[in-house]
Order: sequence, then C-alpha cells, then structure tokens
Amino acid sequence: MGRLTDKTALVTGASRGIGRGIARRLAGDGALVAVHYSTGETEAKETVELISAEGGRAFTVRADLGEPDEVTELFEVLQRELRERTGSAALDILVNNAAYGGQTALPEDVTVAELDKYLAVNARAPFLVAQQALPLLSEGGRIVNISSGITRSAQPDMIAYAMSKGVIEQLTLHLARHVAERGITVNSVAPGLTDNGKPMFSIPAVVERLAELSAFKRVGQVQDIADVVAFVASDEARWITGSYIDASGGTLLG
Repeated sequence: MGRLTDKTALVTGASRGIGRGIARRLAGDGALVAVHYSTGETEAKETVELISAEGGRAFTVRADLGEPDEVTELFEVLQRELRERTGSAALDILVNNAAYGGQTALPEDVTVAELDKYLAVNARAPFLVAQQALPLLSEGGRIVNISSGITRSAQPDMIAYAMSKGVIEQLTLHLARHVAERGITVNSVAPGLTDNGKPMFSIPAVVERLAELSAFKRVGQVQDIADVVAFVASDEARWITGSYIDASGGTLLG
C-alpha cells in the first residue's frame, strides 16, 4: 500500500518535464492522477502510458489554462472522469504546476502582450484552478503550488516570469489561512535549475556551467522536485502549511 493509496490528484502541465515527474511519483505512491495538458496531447498520453507501465493509474484532461472558460470546462471533465473511476468527484491533491516560460527579455523590452501571457498562465490560472478545486477538495487535502527560485534572486532578463511566479507566494499564503479549518495544507515548492528536458540540458558545457550555481555542483533532476512534492502531498507534511519550500539545490545560498 502506497502512502497515497485511494487518493486522487490533479497535476497541471503534466505532459512532460517536472509535471510528468510529479504525476509519475504521485501515481507511484498510489494516487489516481489526472494528467493535465494544454497542447501536448501525445506527450500527455505518454505520461499516462508510463504510469500504467509502472503499475499506476492515470488519465488525461485538457485545457488552455490561459482561458478562464476552459478552466471551468476542465473541472467539469475532471469531475465526470473521477466519478466514473471512483464513484466520487472528490479531489485530494492539487498540484499547480503548469507555467508559461516564454523568452527572456530585459524590462524595457517586455511587451504588454507577453506580460499578459505570463500573468494569465502563471498567476491568474493557478488562482482559478485552486478556486475551482476548493469545493472538491477533501478534508485534509493538499494544494502544492510550483513556484521558482527566481522569485528570490535578481535576474533582470527574467523579470516578467519572476513577477508572475511571485504571485504564487501570495496565493499560497492566503489560501493556507483560508482552508486550514478543513485540514487542507497549501504550500509552494520552488525548483531551481532543473533538467526538464529542454534542449540546453543536452549541451554538456551548458550543464557544467549551470551546475556551478548549485551548492551540490550539479543540475537538479525532475525526480528531485517530484520527491519534494510527494512529501508535501503526504500525511507526513500535515503540520506544514503556507510555506515556501526551496527545492533549488542550494542555488540561493550564494
């Protein structure tokens, strides 16, 4: 019996990268996982196939989280799928992972359209997803918001991304107080430089340079983040809420 047996989970942005790793880990611990994707249908199905091959249970749900109406539609589908599989629409774990990365740009070069995209997907969407999830969350449920180490360091060409991710900290803080009476915890997990499958992580010279930024002198792996999220989603973390959990491998230590 896994520590998440009989639990249900929604992981947004789970078709690849860190989201896929989180979905696989939660399923490995026994949870039935809804694998959300926006455009990567093939990759999302691959995530489900991987989970099934590992003995877990999962299904896909699609939505463009930048569109509020689609967030509502996502939860309509989610409830139907959960009822078909468990007889209930109850949700135990929400992992707000989906994010828009965009391109780096100095403050004077950030366009209004680009800023709006960052804020829509990285700030507004996690709020709307959490809002829709609140009526479904079970007593003692878990909300895990994926933030970023960039919110605690200065990198001017990532200002738009950092600003949008900074909203996650406020979402976590205020929601944690709001749902505490239901035994629900809300925490943010902040990865640092993590090999999420992007092309740059296949270039040894780049990886070597990035590794120097970590106290452990290596680049983070998806499993490093997934393990932290799995702990926060478990009963062992019942006394932790409203917290910012630095999962950057000591990148912020200086």
